[in-house]
Amino acid sequence: MISSELNARFREIRDKVEASERLSLEDGLFLYEPEVSLQAVGELANYMRERLNGNVAYYNINTHLNPTNVCVYRCRFCAFRKDLRDESGYAMTDEQVLERGREATANGCTEMHIVGGLHHQRKYEWYRDLISLLKTNFPQIHLKAWTAVEIDWFRFQTKKSFRWVLEDMQAAGQGSMPGGGAEIFHPEVRDQLCEHKANTPSWIEIHKTAHEIGMKTNCTMLYGHVEKAYHRIDHLMRLRELQDKTGGFQVCIPLAFHPDNTQLSDLKKPSGLMDLRTVAISRLMLDNIRHIKAYWIMLGIETAQTALAYGADDLDGTVRHELIYHDAGAQTPEFLSVEQIKQLIREAGREPIERDTTYNRVIRDANDFTQWHSGESVDAELVTA
Repeated sequence: MISSELNARFREIRDKVEASERLSLEDGLFLYEPEVSLQAVGELANYMRERLNGNVAYYNINTHLNPTNVCVYRCRFCAFRKDLRDESGYAMTDEQVLERGREATANGCTEMHIVGGLHHQRKYEWYRDLISLLKTNFPQIHLKAWTAVEIDWFRFQTKKSFRWVLEDMQAAGQGSMPGGGAEIFHPEVRDQLCEHKANTPSWIEIHKTAHEIGMKTNCTMLYGHVEKAYHRIDHLMRLRELQDKTGGFQVCIPLAFHPDNTQLSDLKKPSGLMDLRTVAISRLMLDNIRHIKAYWIMLGIETAQTALAYGADDLDGTVRHELIYHDAGAQTPEFLSVEQIKQLIREAGREPIERDTTYNRVIRDANDFTQWHSGESVDAELVTA
């Protein structure tokens, strides 16, 4: 395509975005063309980002809990899972779980992000009781727990429905769901990565059901492995379609694939330029999902910070005890302080705002940082403003 045709085509897309019109599959594929200026795509995504979320950037104070790394599945992209007899395989005790809760409380965490392996010798009740144990002892901490892959496994264990599992976990104290396990929805790719675990219809049905019972969820896309641009845009459009029906997704997190220590270790990790283009295109395609997260653990601190000008409005949080992506070769720190996160956001020219898991402003006691409560929805504040 010659330069004049490229410019004319991009203007068509820009006009759509400025008129709040939805982009098509063809539009998304065009934006992935290497001849299309990354800077121009980023500027357009930033326009949409500021229209939706102003000049702020969000973070939270959170910790991760991975109760076990023993898993029945052998996904090719995973460096975290272990076999039952592996020396480094583990399953946490109740006391270890409680200690993590005490640490989270002492550090003012508002959220615990709970995901892990599918341990075939641990019954469903072990997973449910873990949620109940935490909620009983640390009632203020929001438990964002269990990907759709785990919910699918719990259905298999209990022989119940997705709704039954989700309502039972909700009753135990689960507050929301992370977006993991989505990977890439298209079967051409999914069957290569994780043919045995929860398929695309199950992932979508689980999140749809969670939304129906009032449970907010996140969504993700794992990119930079064996997929092509078509598969990424197809994935984003499937997320957008479900959001049209339910409105239950809070944020989308594009996840950069880390190949080290996986069965795909011969691949190169995506470049920073691909990361920024994917964040920007995710912002432009997902017109009905309010937030786009630049997950610094996977993108790297510098790229995540830059992504705040390429469509992202959230950096995630302090992220204590993250294991899954560090096991896959992530070179990022294992923890960032609140002041470090605020500084990153301010350096990017944004205003840092602490939010809880469901995007309410966090209000902290001026004399005791560990004491806090949730205020108004940050989205409602922006609408009002």
